[in-house]
Amino acid sequence: MTSKSDPYVYLTGFGNQHSSESLPGALPKGQNTPQVCHYGLYAEQLSGSAFTAPRHLNQRSWLYRKRPSVCHPPFRRSDLNPHVTNVAPDACITPNQLRWSPFTLPTTEESMTFVMGLRTIAISGDPSTKHGCAFHIYMANTSMTSQHQAFYNADGEMLIVPEEGEINVQTEFGMLRVEPEMIVVIPRGAKFSVDLVGENEFIRGYVLEVYNGPFQLPDLGPIGANGLANPRDFEYPVAYHSPNSETTPFMIIAKYISTLHQTMQPFSPYNVVAWHGNYAPYRYNLKDFCAVNSVTYDHLDPSIFTVLTCKSEKEGTAVADFVVFPPRWMVAERTFRPPYFHRNCMSEFMGLIRGRYEAKSSGFLPGGASLHSIMSAHGPDTETFKKASDTSKSQIPTRVADGTMAFMFESCYMMKTTQWAMEEAGKLQDEYWKAWEGLEVKFKEA
Repeated sequence: MTSKSDPYVYLTGFGNQHSSESLPGALPKGQNTPQVCHYGLYAEQLSGSAFTAPRHLNQRSWLYRKRPSVCHPPFRRSDLNPHVTNVAPDACITPNQLRWSPFTLPTTEESMTFVMGLRTIAISGDPSTKHGCAFHIYMANTSMTSQHQAFYNADGEMLIVPEEGEINVQTEFGMLRVEPEMIVVIPRGAKFSVDLVGENEFIRGYVLEVYNGPFQLPDLGPIGANGLANPRDFEYPVAYHSPNSETTPFMIIAKYISTLHQTMQPFSPYNVVAWHGNYAPYRYNLKDFCAVNSVTYDHLDPSIFTVLTCKSEKEGTAVADFVVFPPRWMVAERTFRPPYFHRNCMSEFMGLIRGRYEAKSSGFLPGGASLHSIMSAHGPDTETFKKASDTSKSQIPTRVADGTMAFMFESCYMMKTTQWAMEEAGKLQDEYWKAWEGLEVKFKEA
């Protein structure tokens, strides 16, 4: 689907075997590696899984490009961004509830692209063993393609959540236009550039990075065959090769074991004339999420709002879930309707794209974040609790979260926070714990 402001067309269907060509006949017929490709193209496979992975888990795409990716000088360590990390010796370990005010956008005096503006908030595991995840935020005021920068992440898959400003994501597979309340997922190893759109001076958002494997749609179980994020609503790019791609040098930036490396390639990586396969970037509009909930009583667990999941080896336990809290009806009777007080065996990182989250009356703002670590108590603040506990008003069907879009990254891992998040950013709310200070003893022995 293409909006009025979106100039691109898309292929639809989560995990489908897609195919696209920007010149007729660029895709080989009946084989992947002909002796000579049409138009003098090179055939290159991008594998997202082991060759011998079970067929339903096997991911790969074939790209037909003007020059193969291997044509570049050696990489060297990059000093573009010291704040993308997983191995920092100064990582902070704390069980405290944490909340950050909106992270500061870059000034107009400094040029900052997406890859330069990535900031790691919390980390766990090790990308060298392909176990773990990381939570980041990003901010930028400069388009990557204007600086001839392209980025790929060897460590894992990246789920990007724009909060401030529409972005244009150019990939080897084609173009994706992504606005706030959409997400874009970039597979491990796929090259991409993030650009500002129109008159936007800044962009900002959140990134969930998973090392273990790709994101999948969650199992629906008793819900049935329909609901939550429908596969048909996921959109993939069509093949596009940049004009003058053969003569446009590009800086290729690689993230490898949480360190950045760079090389200058004498041509653009966006030289793919055709591709086919099931391993490609995609976008999804969070407004298309089909929410389910209780229609009788009780507040159900937030897992019912899962859009995508990265599964661990333990059944039913996620390396990371991406969960969204969209506008919806709340109809449960005799029920405390906001999210309940909770201590969890999972880490919960929350962000806000717009509006006001129903469990926090103040302090949790778009562009900010919160982190409730494993077994750290959390729940609605005092004002929200008092309002939701008022039995003098009858509980009628009510719209909640209109004008709001909140989300959560939930992980089974114990997270370490970075020094940048805890100190250098200057956005940590030291008095967040006081959100619950007004919860008084209400016990009365009958």
